[in-house]
Amino acid sequence: MSVTTTTFTPRFIVPSSVKPSSSSSTVSACFARLSNNSTPPRLIRNQPVFAAPAPIINPTWRGDMGSESYDEAIAALKKLLSEKEELAPVAAAKIEQITAQLSTPDTKPAFDPVERIKTGFAKFKTEKYLTNPALYDELSKGQSPKFMVFACSDSRVCPSHVLDFQPGEAFVVRNVANMVPPFDKVKYAGVGAAVEYAVLHLKVEQIIVIGHSRCGGIKGLMTFPDEGPHTTDFIEDWVKVCAPAKSKVKAETSSTSIDDQCVTCEKEAVNVSIANLLTYPFVRNGLVKKTLALKGGHYDFVNGTFELWGLDFNLSPPTSA
Repeated sequence: MSVTTTTFTPRFIVPSSVKPSSSSSTVSACFARLSNNSTPPRLIRNQPVFAAPAPIINPTWRGDMGSESYDEAIAALKKLLSEKEELAPVAAAKIEQITAQLSTPDTKPAFDPVERIKTGFAKFKTEKYLTNPALYDELSKGQSPKFMVFACSDSRVCPSHVLDFQPGEAFVVRNVANMVPPFDKVKYAGVGAAVEYAVLHLKVEQIIVIGHSRCGGIKGLMTFPDEGPHTTDFIEDWVKVCAPAKSKVKAETSSTSIDDQCVTCEKEAVNVSIANLLTYPFVRNGLVKKTLALKGGHYDFVNGTFELWGLDFNLSPPTSA
């Protein structure tokens, strides 16, 4: 896997006082606080989480599905082979295949989600928690991450895994297509609370928005119709946060395939999210004071590469006459 650090000059509309220029930096995830109790959490029990509803379809057996139908099928097969001897090799091969399937038991165990969680936590506690008591003792007193990371909810792109963040290193927000909406106390209060907490209370020094290859949210953005009724309850409204990226990509790469357009949009949407971060007053204030920096990234899990681009904003503090 290779990591490429590049400079990037974004082309997006920001307030007139904001003038982006290029720079670069390096990037180095989730925080956790766990119990010292060596026994599994009490929530993990060998009991069903909820009672399953009665099945809608109850299969039934009819009398004609028993040995009589089996005997009839064998008789019909014998009659067919006696009339068409040339089918005998084909029938023999099919019978051999069926016999092999019936004689081989299904050894793959059924997936048990509770057991998977229990074994996963046991592995974590044995191999990580108990081997690094100093770290987890420090984390029990508080957190002071250097990074805030916006990443996609896609199960293939966990930032802690990809960038080897250790517990306490990064304050992470994950959502569909790793988007940062503009400042809105009502519509996007959840994201606003996360940004406010990270910047004003945790004093993070870097905010990184990370896009990724083959992002379903970006493909939705590029293929959903701009007008007309929605076919989803939430997704179409959400991905329109980065509609300016779609407009730019469609205008500049209209002759390319939709897959190529999506690759371009995966990065342009990151830049739109960075521009949206500038609408948060405490983010702008951090940039003015140079206590905060914004970066964009793109993880390509198909080719095993990671791009990182930095942005410097020549912001001036507000003045009064």
